[in-house]
Amino acid sequence: MDTKNEKDNSGVEVDSVSLRHADDALLAKLGYKSEFKREFSLIETVAFAFSIMGVVASVSSTLSFGLESGGHVGMVFGWLIPCLFVLPVALSMAEMASAMPTSAGFLDGYSCRTLLDYMFLGWANITGQTTLVCSIDWTLALMISSAVSVMSDGSIILSSGANFGILLAILFLHGIVCSAATSILARLNLFYNKVSTKDAFTLFENNTGWANNGWAFILSFTAPMWTLTGYDSAAHISEEVAGAAKAAPIAIIVGVGATASLGWILLIAVSFVIPSVSDLISTPLPLPMAQVFLDVLGKKGMLAIWSLIIVVQFVTGAAQGVDASRVVFAFSRDNALPGSHWWKQVNPYTQTPVNAVWLVMLVSAICGVLGFSVTALNSLAGSAVIGLYTSYAFPIFLSPLGPFNLGRFGKPIGWIAVAWVCFIIIMLLFPPGSGTTGANMNYAVVIMGAVFVFATAWWMLSAKKWFHGPIKNIDSPDDFNGMEKRSSVE
Repeated sequence: MDTKNEKDNSGVEVDSVSLRHADDALLAKLGYKSEFKREFSLIETVAFAFSIMGVVASVSSTLSFGLESGGHVGMVFGWLIPCLFVLPVALSMAEMASAMPTSAGFLDGYSCRTLLDYMFLGWANITGQTTLVCSIDWTLALMISSAVSVMSDGSIILSSGANFGILLAILFLHGIVCSAATSILARLNLFYNKVSTKDAFTLFENNTGWANNGWAFILSFTAPMWTLTGYDSAAHISEEVAGAAKAAPIAIIVGVGATASLGWILLIAVSFVIPSVSDLISTPLPLPMAQVFLDVLGKKGMLAIWSLIIVVQFVTGAAQGVDASRVVFAFSRDNALPGSHWWKQVNPYTQTPVNAVWLVMLVSAICGVLGFSVTALNSLAGSAVIGLYTSYAFPIFLSPLGPFNLGRFGKPIGWIAVAWVCFIIIMLLFPPGSGTTGANMNYAVVIMGAVFVFATAWWMLSAKKWFHGPIKNIDSPDDFNGMEKRSSVE
């Protein structure tokens, strides 16, 4: 420990050092030595979780889901209902994050010695994390494409190939940003009436192709479910957070609550300014929300607001890239991935898992090939939600208790969370329309199926022979105390 930091008349630095010592001691009890700098404060942790969900940019990206699946009703109530059921999931996640403040979060709390553990706790989460990076950056590419179209007054409509090229450039920039030192990453996330009231809340329009209006409305749940993902990021950066056992659960709850509330308010406002849902769906712009801003604010106003949304989405993608890389690092630290030796390395200069960052960007680029499909966002969003929420629900009833816990309400809240996850996973495997072809099918089932087949084969042929769960790199808490004494002497 750096004893120089204890010479602070105000006592603030002393408290900070003590807090970091307590964090590292708890990490040692879980069997791991501290390998990152704890640069994230409570407010920065909350900002990190909130920025991953990027409410304004996410609503702008997914407006089409609600428009097609219910119109005004799909936008407003198709957002509200799922948010109410995501809250129990978030509360259960907060409880787990408090008990297991490691980069793997809830993945570290179990033996992970069976095929089901291996797939649903590890591979499902990594798949969800990576496809979430890709889907965020893909929508960012579409935002840029929309801006180009508006600036050219519609004379330039970028092709799928051009959008894919923009995606690759964004992933490259995010790879650079996510490889930066933790101190930089921590501070990056701190910056950034035409219809009646009756119609705005009750006008229902089914543009999905499904004959059943109830099922069409349920499909609108995709938008909030995609937006309300990645809040487990507060757990995955917990080894870089001061006071992680309390800061991580607070960040999860505040992030989800704020995103759900602000998103609903924004969608209500948007609902009031859409006179024709069918006209908006048929816009030539890649994202309907761009057309909404253009209609309401005009070209200059739209481009001004849209530029800010692009910046927000870029920060969202960067935050998610950090989150995904920490999950890859944590899983590789237990030698659970092919090539784990490379992905668990921490760069000595930035003290971040740079190799894991670039692996995430590479896999995201491969997933980006789905951009040539007309259902790219449906497929990527579905894969992200299925992967992440599968890993969220699987360990809910196995978690030990930390400083933040739900007490006697834990089990009933957990059952609601698990039931909702089971329902939403089934829903997200369905195609967006009833007439399914190779061009417009939901490729989420292909992505998740391919990952589970690969994970099963890898397990049967190799991993089950040598993978026996989390690998501790500290034998006992006494080892940590010894390390601290040696550090103090030095």
